[in-house]
Amino acid sequence: MSRRIIPLADISAIPDFSGIAALPSGRLTDTLARPLRDLRISVTDRCNFRCVYCMPREVFDKDYQFLPHAALLSFEEIERLARVFVAHGVEKIRLTGGEPLLRKNIEFLIERLAMLRTPEGRPLDLTLTTNGSLLARKAQSLKDAGLSRVTVSLDALDDALFRRMNDADFAVADVLHGIETAQAVGLAPLKVNMVVKRGTNDQEIVPMARLFKGSSAVLRFIEYMDVGASNGWNMSEVLPSAQVVDLIDAHFPLIPLEAHSAAETAQRWGYEDGSGEIGVISSVTRAFCGDCTRARLSTEGKLYLCLFASSGHDLRALIRNGATDEEVATAVARIWQARGDRYSQLRGSATDNVRRVEMSYIGG
Repeated sequence: MSRRIIPLADISAIPDFSGIAALPSGRLTDTLARPLRDLRISVTDRCNFRCVYCMPREVFDKDYQFLPHAALLSFEEIERLARVFVAHGVEKIRLTGGEPLLRKNIEFLIERLAMLRTPEGRPLDLTLTTNGSLLARKAQSLKDAGLSRVTVSLDALDDALFRRMNDADFAVADVLHGIETAQAVGLAPLKVNMVVKRGTNDQEIVPMARLFKGSSAVLRFIEYMDVGASNGWNMSEVLPSAQVVDLIDAHFPLIPLEAHSAAETAQRWGYEDGSGEIGVISSVTRAFCGDCTRARLSTEGKLYLCLFASSGHDLRALIRNGATDEEVATAVARIWQARGDRYSQLRGSATDNVRRVEMSYIGG
């Protein structure tokens, strides 16, 4: 049987670094004056879940062809590229996947990245997003390696529903155990992300809020997004974040909180009794493109400037062809300075026929 591959984009071009060098100053901005502050690095395209909104089993089946190991960026290559991005102004690095804890010896990479410093000498905010399946056994080693905190995906508390959604027969109790272990070793503040799909798991909103209310974890509700082409996204399955807030507020009164920064994706709400907070990420109904400071590096070294991008820039080819750090820095600067991406603000007829990269390829 022939293996199935989802075409991503025409991303074969090597970025240009000819002409005058663009040396890092820590103040790189794009065409909309947005600085480069956050880098999300996908360390694997593989995942042990088959969540219906990300890697549905009918597409990512036993015949799906994942990337060969030689195609992945090595830890040394990731560290080298990360150094360039930090010199350009990146202050936060998030490791994603697929499921990043499936990458063998991920702790070695974390140790390397934890040693990086901003031009001002500050350590990075180094974090990781996980489905929680391996978190209990890995939490202590991740903390010891220098990881700051984790974000855990959890889409339901009802065990039967959660098993259907992850389509891997993985139990809720095991994810909750991973969360507890991560908190116990000091990976905090811990965030829990719930993707809300109308008609599938929206009945879990209040139970999730009830469980994490009063804990040190911050629960965030994410609108079901039109990322990639494999999840069969339909606007009718999007539950607007405003309705999520109203639903929780009816049970546990909420008050609005100020954002930590302009680039923060989540709107923050605090429980009126002071017992914690929730967040809502509204990339469908309330675009936050205007303050987006994030770049994404795929598993095989393609640089994407938007979660909804259709093409990337091949940094792996650049470094494997012998480019110097100055040349890599110049290429990254020119790519970011030309950036004008704002998909969520333009969502509609102008973007409907654009094939977008899969979330499992560049992380959420």
